[in-house]
Amino acid sequence: MRRKVYGSAAEALEGLLFDGMTIAAGGFGLCGIPELLIAAIRDSGVRNLTIASNNAGVDGFGLGLLLETRQVRKMISSYVGENAEFMRQYLAGELEIEFNPQGTLAERMRAGGAGIPGFYTRTGVGTVIAEGKEHKEFDGVTYILERGIVADLSIVKAWKGDAQGNLVYRKTARNFNPPAATCGKVCVAEVEELVPVGSLDPDCIHTPGIYVHRIIQGHHEKRIENRTVRKREEA
Repeated sequence: MRRKVYGSAAEALEGLLFDGMTIAAGGFGLCGIPELLIAAIRDSGVRNLTIASNNAGVDGFGLGLLLETRQVRKMISSYVGENAEFMRQYLAGELEIEFNPQGTLAERMRAGGAGIPGFYTRTGVGTVIAEGKEHKEFDGVTYILERGIVADLSIVKAWKGDAQGNLVYRKTARNFNPPAATCGKVCVAEVEELVPVGSLDPDCIHTPGIYVHRIIQGHHEKRIENRTVRKREEA
């Protein structure tokens, strides 16, 4: 069996990165983001990246690291809050953004991974999202054509994985990771725990190893994006 387990994020990305490439990244906010792989991409110095991800992390962490170093040319995203540098670059005309509704973005990734070049959806009809896109009527209802996303590289984070690349995500950290994993020509995964082959229940595997080409185990910060606490009630 071809070796899939690598010793570090830098080793796992060796030979895969190039200027102008498209990367699909899993995660939602700071939940389930491939933080070690993102840091390794930053350290590689690769530039002019197009990144398809729900959002761009926060200032100083996650995909926000790549914005700080000006390595990102374009973001394909749904949500652009929580990141002041993202907003500054966009308003200054330094960063290109392709807005996607969250469901549309997830389906674009899933479609790309399934070999589906495009699909029709009602989401976005009559808004700026629909501008420049093909419109078609089905049963008297207007839909717009959205293209599937096929990335040069997918980076995802899972809770558990084995040496064959089978992945299990934990609760909401599952988010965009499964569709992102499938739509890359190459998928690199980082996991919290690397387990022996055969120890994962086949019925509980979220991403089959056939989609995953390289995998690493690492330690993660697990930051909280926004900590909200309730005021203490007076007795």
